[in-house]
Amino acid sequence: MTKVRLCFHDRCFDGTASAALFYRFYRERFDQAAEFGFTGMTHRAAQPWEAGLFDGDENVIVDFKFSNSPKVTWWFDHHQSAFLTPADAEQFRKQPGPHMFYEPDYKSCTKLIATIASEKFGFNTKPLADLIHWGDIIDGAQYPTAQLAVALAEPATQLALVIEAAPENGFPARIIPELAYRPLSEMVKLPLVAKHLGPLLERHRRSIEILRERIEARDGVIFFDVSDMDLEGYNKFIPYLLHPECVYSVSVSASAVRAKVSLGTNPWNQAAANQNLASLAEKFGGGGHPRVSAISFEPGDLPRAREVARVGQVRRVRPARRYSSALWLALKPDSFGVDIEAVDRFDHFSS
Repeated sequence: MTKVRLCFHDRCFDGTASAALFYRFYRERFDQAAEFGFTGMTHRAAQPWEAGLFDGDENVIVDFKFSNSPKVTWWFDHHQSAFLTPADAEQFRKQPGPHMFYEPDYKSCTKLIATIASEKFGFNTKPLADLIHWGDIIDGAQYPTAQLAVALAEPATQLALVIEAAPENGFPARIIPELAYRPLSEMVKLPLVAKHLGPLLERHRRSIEILRERIEARDGVIFFDVSDMDLEGYNKFIPYLLHPECVYSVSVSASAVRAKVSLGTNPWNQAAANQNLASLAEKFGGGGHPRVSAISFEPGDLPRAREVARVGQVRRVRPARRYSSALWLALKPDSFGVDIEAVDRFDHFSS
């Protein structure tokens, strides 16, 4: 029996769907009796790959950063910020390995795995067509309108809510085998999912009003801080429903494992969106995609996260002037080409 360690992007619909897709693909094309162990991975300020993690005969990473460990046998990712170091990127470029696949142009890792599994290994993806479709919609922010993105009326969007916000450690890993074989309409009715869905839908409705109160929108950029509340898994499209005129969003949230600054682009107002948010986040140790990214800090470093992200606060030394953070200056429409590192240094010493 083959032992498979499958590492996936935790608390993420695309990461969980990618894991489910790979689980079924590997069982049907390689070893039906394979024994899987699932490990959810979270982007943190520290090195994510712990010693001893890759304990399988096969060690698989989906929808998460590259590892240079020789024990890794499969890797699929679509994030621009897929490599921890330039040396890792160079290693992959020179010796990608037969089962290492990196395609940053894909909207979702689920779609990437489906394409590779079908074209290279003859895997039949038709039974998983709905899962693949929604992986691309959700991770690629390809909803027709903000209203539909926030309504959470579809089984896929309801399941995404539970995956991202269920107050249960290890929840996404528990549903992967079921998600590999059940329709999404059945998944939301499973007791382990349904018990969380009602309370989380109510929390979602409350979060709309919380963000309505806390958002500050200025010069095309939305800012809000919910780090004092249990809202890290809030629906990322709410800000654009409330402020469709804005192009970007910057927010601060917190959980037991990290403080987080999130950067986003309004999917329905991209005419003036010429900033690469992954590249911007990388300057502060984060990363992601060109249109959405994040920066993770240690849980105790929330003040630094707020310093990086804050908008509209008053300078202590010049009370008459409004404070502008490094991220806000980089994103406001009249600041293209700003030296983000210089601004960050100025903000640090002048606040």
